[in-house]
Parts: sequence; C-alpha cells; structure tokens
Amino acid sequence: MKYTANSGRYDSMKYIRLGKSGLKTSAIAFGMWQNFGGASQYDNCLEMIRTAFDLGITYFDLANNYGGPPGFAEENFGKILKQDFGCYRDEMIITSKAGHRMWEGPYGFGSCKKSLVSSIDQSLKRVGVDYFDIFFSHRFDEETPLEETFEALDLLVKQGKALYIGVSSGYNEKEMEEVVKITKRLGTPLVIHMARYSMFNRELEGGLQDLLTDEGIGSMAFSPLAEGALTDKYLTGIPENSKAERGGKYTSSKEGVDKVNALNELAKKRGQTLAQMAISWALREEKVQCALLGASSAAQIRENVKALNNLEFCKDELEAIELILSKGR
Repeated sequence: MKYTANSGRYDSMKYIRLGKSGLKTSAIAFGMWQNFGGASQYDNCLEMIRTAFDLGITYFDLANNYGGPPGFAEENFGKILKQDFGCYRDEMIITSKAGHRMWEGPYGFGSCKKSLVSSIDQSLKRVGVDYFDIFFSHRFDEETPLEETFEALDLLVKQGKALYIGVSSGYNEKEMEEVVKITKRLGTPLVIHMARYSMFNRELEGGLQDLLTDEGIGSMAFSPLAEGALTDKYLTGIPENSKAERGGKYTSSKEGVDKVNALNELAKKRGQTLAQMAISWALREEKVQCALLGASSAAQIRENVKALNNLEFCKDELEAIELILSKGR
C-alpha cells in the first residue's frame, strides 16, 4: 500500500535552529544505532520510520557501522527511503558518520582523509542518496591530526557529498577549541556537536557547553535515557536473564535502583513517564537543540514524542532531581 505522510505532521513537533546556522531540526531525532540492522524485521523498521515522520520527526541518524552486520542499518533505511520517501527527501535531515571500525585493514576505521572519503562514498551508495545533510566524524581520532580530519570533511562539503559537518564521541572542550579554529580557517563551520547527555551523564555540561553556545554550534544529546536506565525497565534493578550491558550499569546497585524509583515518582507528579521526563530534562531551556532516541517499536516513538507536551521545569523540580542524583555520590 502506497504511503502518504500525515498532513498534520508539522503541527505539534518543536523545531529548533542548530546554533547560529540556518538549519532547524526536530527536537527529537530518530536514531538507528540499534534495532535497525540485518536481524531486525523490515516491516517493523518501516513502521518506525513512517511513525516518526508522521509525528514530525525530520532528523534521521545513521552511521556506516550501524546494524548487524555493519552497514545494514543504512541499507534498510535506503530501501525504506526508496519505497516510501522519494517525494519527501527534501523534508528530511539524513545524516551518517564514519570513524569506528567498518572494514578490515588500516583504512577501515579512524578519521583520516582516506577513511572518511571512502566511508561516505560507501554510505551514499547504501542509502541511495546523492548527499547527506550532515556528515560526522564519529569519534576523535588521536592518531590523525585534527587538520586532516576537518580538511577531509571540508572537501566532502565542497564536493557536494554533505551539506553540513558535525562531530560525535570524544570531542571534548580542548579538542573543540582547535576544531573551531580549523573550521573557521577552512570556511566550513561545524553545525552540530553530539554528546552523551542525560541526568546520569553530564559530560556536555560546563566548559564544553559554554564553548558550543559562544561559537554558535548546535548540540545534540544522545542516550538521554541513559541506555534505558531512565525508563520503567529497571525500576526493580536489572531483570533476571536480562542482556543489559549498558543501562544496567546505573541500576546494578540498590542505590541506583532507589534513584531511578525516586525520579519515577517525580515524573508521575509531572504527568509523565520516567522516559518522557528524562527527554524533557535534556531539552529543558534548549540546553541542547535535539534529543537523539532509538526505539524498538512505533509505540515507543509515539510515547517518547509526548515528552514535548511538558518541557518546563520549575525550580523545585530541578532541585529535587539534583538532590535525588546526589545521594551516595
């Protein structure tokens, strides 16, 4: 059955400008890190993308190594794009990244020019598009000079393979100060910095966040649910026989479980689920412009988007959250 997008998809979504650029993004982005690989059911992937777009989500996040095996997330998304979204391509921000291990040999990972150029060419073919709206250096590469990495990204923009550039894991305040200097010299400014950010993880706060604001660089929070810890999944601890390897690290002790339950009670008072409150917290006062969320079902996407119905926190609520999190530190 031919897909026709929801005509009211832009009515309730919030759109925020990335830093000082002209590019706006939906406040919630859909990430395909997990649950979008070769082992995933195509019909479920299709339903999730349709649902996200119908709810006004315009930002779709990929990377060359996403999926099982690597590359399958891009291939699956490419099939969906060709099947349903050809006439909607210009309404979507489609991104990809390179930097983590993708193929064998010395050029299959890292952020040197050879790796980045090869990676984007492969990714463009898998997704079936002429360009990515944003292409990221997926990680800081200590073995490659920053000048080489950003000269490569600048080249990709000049070649028309990407419209904007961004960075992800490992680019801290020190590295970002150098990146800003290099990109200003090249004339291809950085539009977005993606960092792990949640109530449990504050690596974006402080000097880094101030630098991004001062330089007009947008920011995105990935893992705002702390790898699932800030959901109802771990209210009683790590489930028996659970395969939890990430979110469980926050709830592996009674202290962690107590914190999650206290936060859950606060969320109830706000009329939200714990996950919705966690998303709202990340987006409060536009500390970040976008929260990147994965999902395993269309229902999860619908529930997460409801976080936008209540983004305001009073002073007492923010203080209560900090008090809960400070216990046992």
